[in-house]
Amino acid sequence: MVRTFVAIDLPEEIRERARESQEILRQSGGRLAIVDPANLHITVKFLGEVDPALIEPIIEALRAVRADPFEMTVGYAVCNPPRRPRVIWCDVTDAGESAALARQVDDLLAPLGFPRESRPFRPHVTLARVKAFHPSQCSQAASTHREPLGTCRVESIRLKKSTLTPRGSIYEDLAEVPL
Repeated sequence: MVRTFVAIDLPEEIRERARESQEILRQSGGRLAIVDPANLHITVKFLGEVDPALIEPIIEALRAVRADPFEMTVGYAVCNPPRRPRVIWCDVTDAGESAALARQVDDLLAPLGFPRESRPFRPHVTLARVKAFHPSQCSQAASTHREPLGTCRVESIRLKKSTLTPRGSIYEDLAEVPL
């Protein structure tokens, strides 16, 4: 089985600004699992453990995506949910293009047996997962960048393989599909 997901990658300049925010978060109490800045992305659809025989059909389905490139802005770090966070993330804003893209991916992969998402798509970039909560985590998140981390042009989506290791996930691109 291959653990996979569909994602939008971020440019280096946004990952670098996110890294600066993560360094501030490291100073908080509690315990955080900081996401490797090289792995920062926006998950369009998590597929989970997939039979290797399905990888090519998934790639073919994704090649049917019909969307134009678009601009998106990666915001600043916030705790989610605010009272008892499980993650610290950056909201992502666009003109609805990423949500439309997620719906299209859902529709294209449903015939292959992947259930459609029941929750509305909310684009975000996870900076850290909260392992042991401490109120300072949210105050540290608030003290990171108060301006967006940056704006970028989305020109493709990627099918990614995720290998879990004791030191974190290792991602590998299986395919890139241009918009």
